[in-house]
Amino acid sequence: MSNRWRKHLHYILSETKKHNLDNISRTKAYQNFYMVYPEVKWAFLASMVSRNAGWNMMDLSLSPFQTLLSKKQQTRLFMTYERANWLIFSDAYPQLLVYELSKRLNKPLFHLLPALHVSRFMEKEWEYFWKHHDQDRLMTSMIINEQNVIHSPVIKQEYFKYRVFLRPPYLLQDILLLNATLLPNRFGTLYGAFVHDFTNLTKRIELGKRIASMMFHPHVYTSLLDFALSVEHTGSRWDYEQFFSRHFEKAPFLRTVYPFIAHQDTIRKDWHKVKGVKRKWTSPITQHPDRGIKKAFYNRRRLIYAYSQLKNMFGQRHS
Repeated sequence: MSNRWRKHLHYILSETKKHNLDNISRTKAYQNFYMVYPEVKWAFLASMVSRNAGWNMMDLSLSPFQTLLSKKQQTRLFMTYERANWLIFSDAYPQLLVYELSKRLNKPLFHLLPALHVSRFMEKEWEYFWKHHDQDRLMTSMIINEQNVIHSPVIKQEYFKYRVFLRPPYLLQDILLLNATLLPNRFGTLYGAFVHDFTNLTKRIELGKRIASMMFHPHVYTSLLDFALSVEHTGSRWDYEQFFSRHFEKAPFLRTVYPFIAHQDTIRKDWHKVKGVKRKWTSPITQHPDRGIKKAFYNRRRLIYAYSQLKNMFGQRHS
């Protein structure tokens, strides 16, 4: 490899490391990239999913979760969100930077992707995008790729499998649909979808396509982008709850609670060589935006608050 290519790789790796510090830096990096290259729609999707990951992390600091979960359980859930999001960024952001370099030099540099341990699947998809400019196909391909990237190292990894995904806190959350990916605006409206059966790869890919369909719907996109550009991501749901008529317990900012986490990366096998791409993964999904998610989501959160208060009362009577 020539010195010129080595310099490109060094730049990509150093920029990825710089922005992969925590949930806040990742969210900003995705959003900033999208504002320069809006044709890469996945970057905006990733920024909003990353915001939701931060909100889920900071929910663990709220009173009901402090009551219902042990410190060990809280740490394990945080690390699940953190590890998955770190891995996705470590794979996806180099792809975005290779595209950025390709645009600057006005020639495709996607042959660099294998050296960055990016799947051959995405090398082909970026080459196709360069020639045909199919924005939705690229977005779907990146959804497929990133969910496959985290499947073995996080979802199927023994630590997370047996200490998170097969334990009551996660199973209860999944059964009761307590987790959702939300798309807010500055008018107090929420769109989005509940997260169910997160350990199922196909379900995660379908969820990503549903969220993307809602995000870029003309009724949602303009006000969602306005929110993203106007409201700094802190990790606290106060970012969007401040626009509600009714206020809720305010979570602290993420960087006041969690330190930067040092991750160890391993050389990832190319998932595409192992299992290929299922046809249903590439099929389009059209999801009409539904405002009903707000009422449903907060009704479930009220139940969690009520249950934690009962548990506190019961515990005090028998202490």
